[in-house]
Amino acid sequence: MHNFENQTASQITNGSLPSRALGRRAFLGRMATGAALLAPGASLLAAGKAKGRPNLSKGDAALLRFAAAAEILETDFWVQYNELAGIQDSEEPDGTGNPDFTNAVKQLDGDMDQYIHDNTEDERTHFTFLNAYLMSKGAQPVSLEPFRNLTATSSKATGSSQKPRLTNLTQLTLDTSWWTRYRSRTENPDLDPSFVFPQAIPDLFTGQHTAIPRTNADVMNADLLQVIANTAGFHFATIEQGGNSLYPSMAQRAQSVEVLRILISIGPTETMHFQTWQDKAGNAPQVSAFDPVNNNTVTFPDLNSPPFPAGFGLEDFQTNLIMPEPCPFISPSLPVCSVIRPTETNGIAMGVVNFLTNMGLFIGQSPAFFAFLNQLAMEADSAQREG
Repeated sequence: MHNFENQTASQITNGSLPSRALGRRAFLGRMATGAALLAPGASLLAAGKAKGRPNLSKGDAALLRFAAAAEILETDFWVQYNELAGIQDSEEPDGTGNPDFTNAVKQLDGDMDQYIHDNTEDERTHFTFLNAYLMSKGAQPVSLEPFRNLTATSSKATGSSQKPRLTNLTQLTLDTSWWTRYRSRTENPDLDPSFVFPQAIPDLFTGQHTAIPRTNADVMNADLLQVIANTAGFHFATIEQGGNSLYPSMAQRAQSVEVLRILISIGPTETMHFQTWQDKAGNAPQVSAFDPVNNNTVTFPDLNSPPFPAGFGLEDFQTNLIMPEPCPFISPSLPVCSVIRPTETNGIAMGVVNFLTNMGLFIGQSPAFFAFLNQLAMEADSAQREG
């Protein structure tokens, strides 16, 4: 996921992204501001007490802690989606559902409520398992509960529990270049990190956009509500394609065969999520609407029809091409291969933090929150595979 930053590097440098997007220098500045608040391994952040002497290498524990934190964050925003447009039951009991938003999301697929529910449960089991495994090995687990303080941006629409959140789904800027990256037969960011893949939905890459109804006023505007539902559909895939790359990238640094097994067993479920969501995103109805809160207009085009960006054609945007197209891998001198992309491992964890931050997912969070994520990322990126 770290290579996704290359898509936005020049815009960040030139200040053409929204002012809330953090460049690396500004991002690290915020880390420093909050660093004093949280020492490494602070007991405040423990999900439970580790038992006995650690039976994991420092690097393996760091990889699993970062994965657990990422899964906690995923669970937080999936719960928000499930409260409004998923299925509320004994497995996922929060919220009461919003029939209008649920119907708008179902325009992408009639089973979206079931898929949202199951994705939410998957992410919850991921972080629960990872923390339990860490504790079973005498290593420190992860909790982000001290940072569950976002209330102003939690949906006030019918169906929402309005509980404090870790993540903000109302001011997102989405990089949808993964759409063309997985359809390209000639480019792989692992071999050419500077190559710029076109955006599937260019309007989502500028300004801020909500992926959930903020209040019942959003529900009253049918076109705006469909734009919000479409935005959610593309956000689902944007997030899951990140996990799609994160796990194989981290697995290359694991020392223990068992930790390797964990990473390569959870990772493919993220791929299954991505495969589902990119298929559904392709069904997003053509619609355009103005958002009076975020002050922008978003248009969802017919991705199967021209005009296409110069140098790109139908196959780079075609909605039913949901299998990864073969592309260069390892070396351009080797035959093309259908693979996950990118999987380069250097800087993967910090890249994830920057990617999610630049998305706007953490708008409103405290310096201590950023400091802690930075700490987890640096420790994970320091993990080294021996031999």
